Amino acid sequence: MKIFLIGMMGSGKSYCAKKIAKKLKLRAYDLDNLIEMTEDLTISEIFEEEGEAYFRKLEATILRWFGEKKDFVLATGGGTPCFHNNIEWMNENGITVWLNEPIDVLVERLKPEKAHRPLISELSDDNLGVFLAKKLTERAPFYSQAKHAVAYSAMKEKDFIKLLEEKA
Repeated sequence: MKIFLIGMMGSGKSYCAKKIAKKLKLRAYDLDNLIEMTEDLTISEIFEEEGEAYFRKLEATILRWFGEKKDFVLATGGGTPCFHNNIEWMNENGITVWLNEPIDVLVERLKPEKAHRPLISELSDDNLGVFLAKKLTERAPFYSQAKHAVAYSAMKEKDFIKLLEEKA
């Protein structure tokens, strides 16, 4: 079973990947962590030093590495599905799940994390919701191509596991 979790920053992809992988006895991966290990830089540093285009190409390259792997849950970055035909590739190679959390939930989760996230680090708390709503509007055409969309925070974990097992 190959599971790709997509969604906005703060939607819980990394958290969910760990929880679901444990329940399904799979390996959990976080694409952003793999990128940081590969480059020996934080995502913020990569954006600052190399730019977004470099980051997105590296992201797509590391994502494609999962074509050779079996039985995993991968938490992708928020923008991953939007570049280099990544959403199409993930759909062809596994089960894609959009963690579609409400904007107000994302805002509350992200307020304390802004410094570690290059796209929102300079935003005031008041502007965070506006930014996220705009970003979601831009990304929704890609996210909506996922095979499944769920608000993980609003459902029981056992129901989420059942959904994945039925689709495997």
